[in-house]
Amino acid sequence: MSEKFTPQELEAATAQFLRPCNFMLSVAQLSQLPDANCAEIAFAGRSNVGKSSLINALFNQKKLAKTSATPGRTQQLNFFDFDGKLYLVDLPGYGYAKAPEKLVKQWQLVLKDYLRGRPNLRRVFLLIDARHGIKKEDLEIMKMLDEAAVVYQIVLTKSDKVTNTELQKVQTAVSTEIKAHAAAMPDILVTSSEKKIGLDWCRAEICSLME
Repeated sequence: MSEKFTPQELEAATAQFLRPCNFMLSVAQLSQLPDANCAEIAFAGRSNVGKSSLINALFNQKKLAKTSATPGRTQQLNFFDFDGKLYLVDLPGYGYAKAPEKLVKQWQLVLKDYLRGRPNLRRVFLLIDARHGIKKEDLEIMKMLDEAAVVYQIVLTKSDKVTNTELQKVQTAVSTEIKAHAAAMPDILVTSSEKKIGLDWCRAEICSLME
């Protein structure tokens, strides 16, 4: 990981995340989207990759974003208001085959339309399970983000579940893959919500996008 942020910037970002972040609304169709009058980031990833857990860990809360052992719980775009300066969006998980096909197609359509047409979307944080690396479904989302020219950054989750050697191998593979994707940022964030690994770097990246 590059030395992109100074210790002072990391400390300031951690302090910023003590500011309030509150659930706003769940969006099932684009007509329900809030006005695009605030900078916005989104968290995307395969079902059960740990999106909700990461959001909760970043804000040191247990129930800000709903978590579940059942993959596919997040079925809508869940919006949070971070201190009136940033909208944070928890996107529906993808790649969960057991969900009803009709519902899966509906999620996909809403997700694609949202990503292609949201003018205030500053960055998508694309979560990848460190135990598995980039899968076919991830590549499909990456291609869609490339085509929509939406900047995205890879976040490896559950890094505590693999050995250092395994983690290094996944990081190398991800670094190689993202070179072929125009909208992907080169810096990879490595995190563990359970062990609080890499949260300060995630916070600093998010704070750099705030109004």
